[in-house]
Formats: sequence, C-alpha cells, structure tokens
Amino acid sequence: MSDVNVVSLRDARQSAAEEVDYKDFFENGGIALHVVDGEGKILHANQAELDLLGYEADDYIGRQIDEFYADAEVIQDILARLNRKEKIDKHPARLCASDGSIRHVEITSSAHFEGGKLVGTRCFTVDVTELQRTRAELVHQDNQFHQILDNLPVAVYTTDEAGTITYFNPAAAEFAGRTPEIGKDKWCVTFRLFNPDGSELPHDQCPMAIALRENRPVRNQEALAQRPDGTLFPFQPFPTPIRDENGQLVGAVNMLVDLTERAIADEARQHLSAIVESSFDAIVSKNLNGIISSWNGGAERLFGYTAEEAIGNPVTMLIPDDHQDEEPRILDRIRRGERVESYETIRQRKDGSLVPVSLTVSPVRGTAGRIVGASKIARDISVAKESEHRIRMLMREVNHRVKNQYSVILSMIRETNKRSESPAEFERQVRERIMALSRSHDLLVSADWKGATIFELLLAQCKPFGNDDLLSMSGPSITLSPNAVQYLGIAFHELATNSAKYGVLAGHRGKITVAWCVVKVEGHRFIRLTWSETDGPKVQSVANGGFGTVVLKRVAPQALSGTGDLEYSDHGVIWTLVAPLAFVEASLNEFM
Repeated sequence: MSDVNVVSLRDARQSAAEEVDYKDFFENGGIALHVVDGEGKILHANQAELDLLGYEADDYIGRQIDEFYADAEVIQDILARLNRKEKIDKHPARLCASDGSIRHVEITSSAHFEGGKLVGTRCFTVDVTELQRTRAELVHQDNQFHQILDNLPVAVYTTDEAGTITYFNPAAAEFAGRTPEIGKDKWCVTFRLFNPDGSELPHDQCPMAIALRENRPVRNQEALAQRPDGTLFPFQPFPTPIRDENGQLVGAVNMLVDLTERAIADEARQHLSAIVESSFDAIVSKNLNGIISSWNGGAERLFGYTAEEAIGNPVTMLIPDDHQDEEPRILDRIRRGERVESYETIRQRKDGSLVPVSLTVSPVRGTAGRIVGASKIARDISVAKESEHRIRMLMREVNHRVKNQYSVILSMIRETNKRSESPAEFERQVRERIMALSRSHDLLVSADWKGATIFELLLAQCKPFGNDDLLSMSGPSITLSPNAVQYLGIAFHELATNSAKYGVLAGHRGKITVAWCVVKVEGHRFIRLTWSETDGPKVQSVANGGFGTVVLKRVAPQALSGTGDLEYSDHGVIWTLVAPLAFVEASLNEFM
C-alpha cells in the first residue's frame, strides 16, 4: 500500500474517532446543548437539554426554537444578533418546560455561515432557575428590609466601610432636617454636631466614624445635632459595624434616637422635684398599700420625721387613733381614680402633738396609665385656725365695744339734750363729744386696737384746744386698754372743755398738771390719776353739774371699776381717779 493511501486511511480513522468523541460529548455532556438551522428549526438536542425542559426527542427536535421561549421578543433578538454575526454570551431567557413551568436560563450561542448566509447555530443553555429564584428572594428580602426601615419612626442609615452613606430612611432625613446625599455624605446625616458641653464635634470624630475606625459598636454616648435652620437638639447614636460571612468589615448601620422629649421630661421632673423639695407644704407619696415612698423637706418640718425614718413605713403613723378610719376610705377612692379634694383634718407629729392640716390626695399613674399610688399634700393650718379664732374674738369684742359706744353716745345725747339751751348748742356739744370719741377711736385703730398710752390720749384730747405748753404730764408709761381709752378719753375731753371755758385754757394762764402712779393696797395694784388746775381764772362748777360732772364722777370711774372725785377751788379744778390697774392697763392677751 502506498504511503498516500496509508496517510488517508490514518486520517479517516482519526476523523471517525473525533466524530465519535464529538457525538459522545454532545449526547452525554452535562450542559444542555442544541443545534438550530438557519430558519430556526431544532436539528439536534442533547439529553441534558431534553431533561432540562422535560421533553422526549421526538417532541422537541424538528420544532421551531421560538415555540419554547416564553418571551418571543427575546428569541427574536437573539436570532437577529446572530444574523449580524454577534456572539451571544449568557443572555437571560425564559424557556417553557413540558409541565408548563418556566425555566430561567442563560443562553450562549455562536453562528455558522456558508457563503455569507446563516446556516446554523450552536447554543449552550445553562439552567439558572434556582439562582434566579435565590436572586428574587434576595431582592424580595432586600425590598422588605428597606420597606421595614423606611417605615420605622426612628432614624436609621447605613454606610460602606469608608463611611460613605449608602442608605437612609425618611425618619433620618426628618431627624437631620435635610436630605443626605447617598455616595457623597460621610459618617453622619446631620448638618453639624456638638459635644454635650457645646464644643463642636467634627464628623470624622463622631461615634459612627469611631465605630468604623475601631470596628466596634459605640454605646452610651450623647451629642447635640444642629439642623440647617439652626435648631439644636440632643440625641443618642447606636453605630454598629456590619461584617460579611468572613468577618470582614463591609460597612455600618446607625440608629439615632432624638432625646428632645426626654430632655424636656427630665427638665420638667427636675423642676417638679425642685418645687416639691422647696415647698413649705408637706408632700408625701405612697403606694396603694399605704406605704410611704417619698418624703419632702416640708413633710420633715411639719411632722418631725426625716425621710429615712418615714419612707417604707405606713402613712397611718401620721394619723391619730380617732382618725384612722380616714385612710381606708382615701385609698378606696384613689383606687377608683378619684381625687380627694382639700379637706381639714388632724394629723400627729413625731413628738405626739396634734396639728390641724388641710389635706389633698391625688392618684398617681404609672407609665401604662395604671394607678400605682397616691400623692398627698398636707398644709399646716395652725396659724389660719388661730387667726380665725382671733377674728371671732375680735368680732365679739368689736360688737361689745360698738354697743358700749352706742350706749355712751345715747347717754351723751340724752344728758346734753337735758342741759342744752338751744338746738344749735345741742348740735355743737354732741358733735364735739362724738369727735372726742373719734379721736380715741383713731388712737386704737392706729395701734391695731391694742390700746394707747396715757400720754397719747391726753395729747389727742387736749390738742383741739391749743396751748399745749400749759399742760404738764408725769407718770410711768402705761398702755391703756381699749375700754379705758374710750372712757378716759371722754373724761379728758370734758375736763379740757371745761378748762377752755372757765379754767386755765380759757385765761391762757396757770398750769394744768396731770400725774399718775401705781399704788399697792392690800396686795392689789391700783392706778391713781389726778388732773389739777392751778393759778388759773376763778373756776365755776363743771358745766354746773351737767354731763361733764356725770362723766367724771360716775360714768368713767364705774366703767373702770374705780372711783372718781371732783373738787373745785377758786383758781382750779381737781379730778382724781382711782381704779384697779387690771381694769385700766392693756392685757398681754388682748385680742388673742
């Protein structure tokens, strides 16, 4: 056999072997493969392709390839590109399986041309259905995750490992008062940052930057943020690193909590605490079992117990035995959410003494709105009670004195009427005597009805007549009782009136001497007061036995449980009053 024939035989055998290898690869390869002619008809398909779509060879080979594409435009695009001699590499497509399901695939195809005409294509089909399903699930989860974050009422944002912002939710934009720029802004969504002491905090030193730089969560830090409109507000960040499956840092997530409401609440609590602590009233809180849980300074001052002694003990330790039934009724009303309006009662101090108080009790609710206890405010009303007593005593005293005034005025009018020679004289005398009473009354009012001294009373009654230099006074300082002021005032007025008509004050010569002293008689103290006129004009009888005589000898002395003696001389009148000091001097307990 010639050498040429030998070579030809060897080539034929090699070609046959290669064809066998190709067919084996085509038929038994793990990758789905089919061949299509220039018109789109399937010429060949390996078993992997048939298994992918679930067809028998007779039901698949010989049919048009576009019958198996779920999207006609996709296969049309693939064929058009192949006709343009473009290579198709991992083109996504959807193929229809025999059971009606859709298989997601990636198509890689090349074309064969003869004489410039497409005569066939070879196409590799990779099933990516599970991968597509996984991708779709990941996209769904990612969308769901972002939807959750987008609807959170708290500010959340993320960054990459370099600190560049990759995501922020609407709450973060509202929190910052601005719209952050994704891919540009770094570390923080806020406009400016400050430390709690007011010093500026650079963004590259903020907690998020520290979390990324040190690859650790940052906690228990607070800062101040400033919005573009200048608003400053406190907040607390919670930056946390994000790591991949290998533990490598890939970014961070930060949650920002606005502390404005907490700061306002803290300020309100501090303000309320300051009010409670500085309140003069006793403010006590207790639980629903009546156990004291708080105790302010006012409570310590009122009841005598320190906070350490009171807290933890039953509030009944402040309630006298005869008022113990109040507490169960109060607690019942508190449990029903009722407020016990202010009422007066008695409470007991640490030393056992009793104190009148005005008590108000209000329910205290917990964070869930449930009643957890009560707050009591107790105000010491001892002074108010004493004032009420004094007012009642004063009203009785005023009533008594007004009646006395009426009696004196009626007596003046009656006696003056008997001795007046004309209506004009009657009107003048009554007016003068009422004015004398008014001057005594003015002294009492200016001293809160505690009385007036003899000096003050003499000057007030003699002043309208002038010639104060003719009056001499001597004696110890004695404050007269209101009753003595009124009756001695009338007596001094009658003596001064008589002197102005007939005595020293009429002739502008002589001397009026008023002297008084305290004497003891059989262990009792008396006041002895003498009005004497000397070296004046010749004196006639005081009003000729008229109203003045009645006042000096009977009305004034009897009102003071004493005696009065009236003497006349050629050049003066002498009136002497002797009365128990207790009926003349103002008492220390006057109006108490």
